[in-house]
Amino acid sequence: MFTSSLKKKLTVINKVALCIMPSFIVLSTTLISCTSTNPKADTVATKTITFKTKLVRMGYQSSGDLVRVRGVLEKRLEPLGIKVQWAQFAQGPQLMEAMNVGKIDIGSVGETPPIFAQAAGARIVYLAGRRLTPTSGAGSAIVVPKGSPIKTLADIKGQKVVFQKGSASHYFIIQALKEVGLKYSDIQVLSMPNVEARGAFIQGTIPVWVTGDPHLALVEKLHGARVLRDAKNIGTPGGYYIGTREFSKDNPELVRIILEEIDKNGQWAESNRKEVAKLIAPILKIDLPIQEIISSRSNNRLKGITPELMKDQQRIADLFYEEQILPKKIDVQEALLTPKEYAAITPPTLISEK
Repeated sequence: MFTSSLKKKLTVINKVALCIMPSFIVLSTTLISCTSTNPKADTVATKTITFKTKLVRMGYQSSGDLVRVRGVLEKRLEPLGIKVQWAQFAQGPQLMEAMNVGKIDIGSVGETPPIFAQAAGARIVYLAGRRLTPTSGAGSAIVVPKGSPIKTLADIKGQKVVFQKGSASHYFIIQALKEVGLKYSDIQVLSMPNVEARGAFIQGTIPVWVTGDPHLALVEKLHGARVLRDAKNIGTPGGYYIGTREFSKDNPELVRIILEEIDKNGQWAESNRKEVAKLIAPILKIDLPIQEIISSRSNNRLKGITPELMKDQQRIADLFYEEQILPKKIDVQEALLTPKEYAAITPPTLISEK
């Protein structure tokens, strides 16, 4: 039989072993002090999680990413032995292509890029959506140069219209054309990333441009671009965080932490928009007053994936097929996790949002 003294010694040894264990990355559901003398603390159960990766590769677009700038993922993950690697892309379609070929694990895009990626056979899943706000859509618009003879949206019939195919602008222009009785076939489409199109628009070689912030704010304020229609009330479910299926299924606890930190960062951003502008302006090399406009109309919070949200996303996928832009009809359900898997990756702050 063990003596009382020996039992106490073994208890101390077990606690020390738990605190210095080198073979696992440990997350605990309860904070435990390794120097505690409280007998009750000796019996607290811990949840041990062994991550299958030590690196998460995040994709972001050329418009910038506050999560990256503030380093919130690094602060949370590096103490757990997880490194964060960032890769920049011109727009959502380029980000999705990189994910398709295995260069990144998670990225943020609009509603359209994952539809085109799925149609191309990418093994992706929807992780979370972006919450819409009263200003949603104000940061995207169909614009013409200051001296353009085009006065209304209906006047773009027959005109060359520039945007990145497969991006959120692609869906936006289709919906906007419908409002004025025009068809997609009524315009001349030229696909070009925003980073390339901005210079051509400023020089006057692009008659109509479908774009978004920061490019929109810059051509509005510095070059007098006129807005024919912004994307407010265009009927979009908003953007998403997308992940590869393999990474998301293999690392549910890690995905949950990432989404939690992104949403917490978004909550801070929406309460500190002027501070956000001060952080982003020097990185994008934009004057602070213009960046303040951009920050004032950005969406930062996340929402969970729900059947209602995916019903809206399916409607958009069907629209692209009906317009004969997609070669085949897709089912967005095939890019979803199971309800149990969503429960594992979705932080509580995201669940209540419809």
